[in-house]
Amino acid sequence: MTEQEYFTVHHSLTANIEPMGSEFVLPSQIQFEAEIPAPFVVASEFSQLDLLADNARIELKNSDLKNVISLLDTQNSKLNLLLSFMLAQQDDEQFRTHTYSFGASLFSCYADQPLEAGQIVKAKLFLEYPAAAIYCYAQVLTSQEKDSGFEVNFKYALLRDTDQDLLIKAALHQQQKLLRQRSLDRDNK
Repeated sequence: MTEQEYFTVHHSLTANIEPMGSEFVLPSQIQFEAEIPAPFVVASEFSQLDLLADNARIELKNSDLKNVISLLDTQNSKLNLLLSFMLAQQDDEQFRTHTYSFGASLFSCYADQPLEAGQIVKAKLFLEYPAAAIYCYAQVLTSQEKDSGFEVNFKYALLRDTDQDLLIKAALHQQQKLLRQRSLDRDNK
């Protein structure tokens, strides 16, 4: 993964943050990809299929095949429902928290306990759109006491390129929603 900065958006995602011990050594890229649970790999593949389905939908709209489009949308909804169920099984309540911002290079969340700068964590981020989940390792950048807990900022340490693309897509989607809402708010004044 290259050191590249991407924008972050303020949005809450369900996340699992599992601190690794001080002796933990990051696995190689090959070992990392081999340890990724199957539902995360399937979710990534489904998201790639969603892109193809979007392109097909555009082509079909030009051909005026509304029933075929409706069928594709229904099948896609069923697959996303099944995918959401599979991914929910990967959400470990013991390590559950929520992000307050995320992007393709950093994410931030709340924690009950402080984490040391430089500490490695295993992270799972559950995206709403696209319906997917990210399995990665991250490194603590900062951990600051706030209210009754801690605000922790992370930098991805091991992340597949396809998952980084999903994070970019998810952040752009949230940014578009925010901009649409701002536009509506301005129009309603």
